[in-house]
Amino acid sequence: MPDPSIRTARPEDDEALTRIDVATWSHLHAVQPEPKPPYRPFFSERHAVEDTLVAESDGRAVGYVRIGFPTPLDCNAHVRQIQGLAVADEARGRGVGRALIRAAVAEARRRGARRITLRVLGHNTPARGLYESEGFVVEGVLPEEFLLGGEYVDDVFMGRPL
Repeated sequence: MPDPSIRTARPEDDEALTRIDVATWSHLHAVQPEPKPPYRPFFSERHAVEDTLVAESDGRAVGYVRIGFPTPLDCNAHVRQIQGLAVADEARGRGVGRALIRAAVAEARRRGARRITLRVLGHNTPARGLYESEGFVVEGVLPEEFLLGGEYVDDVFMGRPL
């Protein structure tokens, strides 16, 4: 698989990104129930097309990252938040996640943000390690915030300056 290129999403990516979401769903990273057909559209009022970056390899989507505002407050408009990241199974271990995080950081900076944050489940060790290697630090923990698959899981807040 060639190195992925990163681009802004297009409306026609909806189906491919939905497929990635459905195929990669797991309590390792998801707090929402397992998706069942009919699937909701990937893009919505909350997650606009222009707020999603797509990793593409050989002309097809192999991952995405969503960037949004953590709150609707003007006093918080200098912060962006990663609000979803997924990489197709066949593209894992090839630097796609890292490329998406770096693209999200660059895009947040381009949009004038001073900080970027994210939330990650405490037991998602691979994701936490990747985020830490890209300069994110733990800024807070909500212990046992979620009950997933019969186990209580911490919600970890991470962030970094831009």
